[in-house]
Amino acid sequence: MKGTYLGEFEELILLAVASKTDAYAVNVKEEIETNADRTINISAVHSALYRLEEKGFLKSSFGGATQKRGGKEKRIFEVTKIGFEALRESKKLRELFWKNIPKLSFPKS
Repeated sequence: MKGTYLGEFEELILLAVASKTDAYAVNVKEEIETNADRTINISAVHSALYRLEEKGFLKSSFGGATQKRGGKEKRIFEVTKIGFEALRESKKLRELFWKNIPKLSFPKS
């Protein structure tokens, strides 16, 4: 398994895959653009999906071919047990930092 560091973009990709039943690059891209309100390139999504698969955070299989795709199969991604563990650790770390910020640090609105 490749390195286990989870970057911010990789975390978004994992969260998007986890939120879909049939996650593939295009609907992962749409999920992030909708929920994170940011525009991303499909090639960046593909790169991150394959990198996360190399790290063992995702696994993939081919879905059925469709006429709309010219007979080409979709590559469907699924979060692995290790991937969910990485997401939990990331969430735990973020919550720890948020909890440790003194209330006095927040600017008054």
